Amino acid sequence: MFRTLYARLALVLLLLFLAVGLLYALISTSATRQYLVRLDQQLNRDLARNLVSDRNLVAEGRIDEAALKETFRQYMVINPSIEIYLLDRGGRILSYSADPGKVKRRFVSLAPIRAFLEESGDYPLLGDDPRSHDRQKAFSVTPVPSAEDPEGYLYVVLRGQEFEAVERLVRESHLLRLSGWSVAASLGFGLLAGLVLFRLLTRRLHHLSRLMEAFQQSGFRQHLRYAGEPLPDGDEIDRLGSAFDRMAGRIRQQIEQLRQQDQLRRRLVAGVSHDLRTPLASLQGYLETLALKEEDLDAEERREYLAIALRQGRRLSRQLDELFQLASLDARETRPECEPFPLAELVQDVVQKYQLRAREQSVELHLAPPPELPFVLADISLTERVLENLLENALAHTPEGGTIDLALERDGSWIRVGVRDSGCGVPEADLARIFDAFYQGEGSGRDRRHAGLGLSIARRIIELQGGRIEAVSPPGSGLDVRFTLPLAADVIEK
Repeated sequence: MFRTLYARLALVLLLLFLAVGLLYALISTSATRQYLVRLDQQLNRDLARNLVSDRNLVAEGRIDEAALKETFRQYMVINPSIEIYLLDRGGRILSYSADPGKVKRRFVSLAPIRAFLEESGDYPLLGDDPRSHDRQKAFSVTPVPSAEDPEGYLYVVLRGQEFEAVERLVRESHLLRLSGWSVAASLGFGLLAGLVLFRLLTRRLHHLSRLMEAFQQSGFRQHLRYAGEPLPDGDEIDRLGSAFDRMAGRIRQQIEQLRQQDQLRRRLVAGVSHDLRTPLASLQGYLETLALKEEDLDAEERREYLAIALRQGRRLSRQLDELFQLASLDARETRPECEPFPLAELVQDVVQKYQLRAREQSVELHLAPPPELPFVLADISLTERVLENLLENALAHTPEGGTIDLALERDGSWIRVGVRDSGCGVPEADLARIFDAFYQGEGSGRDRRHAGLGLSIARRIIELQGGRIEAVSPPGSGLDVRFTLPLAADVIEK
């Protein structure tokens, strides 16, 4: 029943109103009683003195006992709300107008009486109630027979037991019930208004909850926005809705990325099975031929078959290494250890390493004299692997008599390296796919020894180091692959 936020808020509001109503009733009752007691004591302050003078209780400087008893009798009939007591100078009760069986005290404290006579206290001043051992009540008092020669005190309790009995009846009367119903109606109206306001305040939260449930039930694919545009000046609910919109967008983006990764994984499995099957089948075929026709083959044929099997085994080993490195890069297991170093020297070393192979393929490998360049901040071994992959790709696609040109230049806070071959190039429609795993365009060069992973590995390495890589292929001028790395000084300053 109280699972929703609105129901819980309604319960809290109800309990709050009940607590406020109870507290109001207690405070108002106590304050009203205090006010009435104070008012009653102020109005009847001179009641005891007037009784002495009006009823002629003092005769010839002494208290008239007969007149006092008659006063007791008459006031018990005329005004039963008061109780009259005669005290001696020590506060002992000498006589009284109350029922003898109900008087429980023999003495009354004189401290409130002195404060009353000296007018040194604020009203209400409460004195001892002779009918109770611990209760106090408002009173009026006067010294008798006179203030100049007091022999005792006439002590009048303003609200006696008769008054309390009548007060209890009045408290249960129609007037109090009407007041109670008025308070209840006011609290009920306040509760109803509060529930309506809570409903209005939680309506947007309820709407946001429905959007979240719909988003979940759709498999996190269909997202209905909470707001058409961001609400920077909204309240907490609006900011929560904007955060949900951003979160839902990010979730959909990640799901789409996972779907694309799954498609890439499927293509990867298909490509791996295809590219590994060819060298493995060739290796197995030549080895089986050697095993079955060993006696029929001469030494030259055996050496040729073994050389082909060894070449296919190396090809298989190289493809497996590339697959493991690509998987490591995709899983972010390979972390670049960046350090400042001269990129031009690394490029020259790699070019020297490939010069012999280029001459064997009748390809001219040329490095333009690099200008004086600052250090880059990158991983040396990973950057060397990028250069090797780019040269491997260029050599595989450059015909005999062709050229491969390398160039370095500074581009702001970056150093750009370009590797351009004179091969057949890449059609513009396929240019965006050359960095995908297992992509091999038409006319892939002089052999199919590569699985199409070199450029994909190069892109991941460059992106891990914060650089960029791109490829351009103007018609009739081969492929030009360029990558950038950040300057060490620029990164250190940041």
